[in-house]
Amino acid sequence: MSLDIQAVEPSTEGARQFLARPDRQMFIGGQWSDAASGERIDAIDPATGRRIATVPAGAGPDVDRAVAAAREAFDSGPWPKMTPMERAAILWRVADLMEANIDELAELETLDQGKPLGVGRWAEIPGAIGQFRYFSGQTLRTEGSTIPTSINYQPPGKEVFAYTLKQPVGVVAAIVPWNSPIIMAAMKLAPALAAGCTVVLKPAEDTSLTALRMAELMQEAGIPDGVVNVVTGYGAAAGAALAAHPQVNKVAFTGSTTTGRAILDAAKGNLKRVHLELGGKSPVIIMPDADLGMAVPGAANGIFFNAGQVCVAGSRLYAHRSVYDQVLEGVAEAGNNLKLGHGLDPSTQLGPVVSVRQAERIMDYVEGSRRDGASIVSGGSQDGPTGCFIRPTVVADVRADMSIVREEVFGPVLVCTRFDEIDEVIAQANDSDYGLAASVWTEHLGTAHRMAERIHSGTVWVNCHLMFDPSLPIGGVKQSGWGRDSGQQAIENYLETKSVCMVM
Repeated sequence: MSLDIQAVEPSTEGARQFLARPDRQMFIGGQWSDAASGERIDAIDPATGRRIATVPAGAGPDVDRAVAAAREAFDSGPWPKMTPMERAAILWRVADLMEANIDELAELETLDQGKPLGVGRWAEIPGAIGQFRYFSGQTLRTEGSTIPTSINYQPPGKEVFAYTLKQPVGVVAAIVPWNSPIIMAAMKLAPALAAGCTVVLKPAEDTSLTALRMAELMQEAGIPDGVVNVVTGYGAAAGAALAAHPQVNKVAFTGSTTTGRAILDAAKGNLKRVHLELGGKSPVIIMPDADLGMAVPGAANGIFFNAGQVCVAGSRLYAHRSVYDQVLEGVAEAGNNLKLGHGLDPSTQLGPVVSVRQAERIMDYVEGSRRDGASIVSGGSQDGPTGCFIRPTVVADVRADMSIVREEVFGPVLVCTRFDEIDEVIAQANDSDYGLAASVWTEHLGTAHRMAERIHSGTVWVNCHLMFDPSLPIGGVKQSGWGRDSGQQAIENYLETKSVCMVM
């Protein structure tokens, strides 16, 4: 391993002060506390392997306290009873405080997760801020409707009046992954709070620091005690207890399909509502008429952004035979030219993956494909002092039955296949258990529309990949889950529809 990675200290006073108190606490009922067990989890800088803080290893008793606080805040607290405009103003203040502290949040996110500073500072944290601003507005647009019925057996001289009410579902368990901690938390918190729900947030054990900092900012913004609670801990303990808790009304989860199935099983006790944004194996289809000046860097960014740790990463490339060699060479070259380094180094373009465990998992897929006869065109190796840096990897000569083609690798690893006909490539793209996203690269408008309609996925990008906005729904089909984050549909995840019918 030749990559020399030196520890880099944060430059913002806020991040330095946050890390100066290394033994962080959970946030429950407006108070900071340790886990009942007293056990703790190390927060590790994956670039160097250095411990930068510790967080409580919360479990069942801590979840019980947090859910009780959220339950009380929902049943008797002010949040659900506030006017929509009052809630909107507080959510807007959350966004303002995040924006005022964006440099600090970006540095904490980089140190905890590994991503290049620019990814958090200019993409993900602005996206999280946008979630709170967008759903601040949605609080004012949550409306029921009057319904003209055909009921004709009311008493003489009376009329039927019917309408619907939109009401918050109650206590929400929000369980989020480690790849993009701040924006994933915001995508659950903002619509749930806009709907009038209370929340227990369980961040990933590998990346809990920014969730705790966000809790401080939300308290400063004026969110009442108990409305937002943050329980840190392992998924098998804290996450499982949340998913099974009888006083939780809904689970909102983003993560692996395997964990999603476990959450469904845990949630069946009280038949709580569940919405899931799960794994992906998103195809990138480059047609013969594509503008390769856009398509090649777009495909490279689609898989190498955030070291491939993106649920909608474009991990399966299908290029028409006439452009395949040029595309393959271009994407490999783009990966080879990326500068690996510590995320706080401003020249870094690709940081480490989140942990040694994840790096070893990625390399198992790469080595397995090599044994199965695939060709490693570029990359395919670990680097750095802890082995958490994965060289951008392009794999060719793959078969559709290989694990690296069918399963979510969640790293900077692209598998490449050539095709000849549209029907052929659509069949290949749809030959997956997943259906989260896809992209099509073509200059022909008719081709773009026809392919977007036929591809089985929750999102289809045309001549782009990884384009997000708070107004655009995100979610999948098949084993990529159900329900949608972002957009007007997202707030419906956290609302119940009540029918009212009266004879007057």
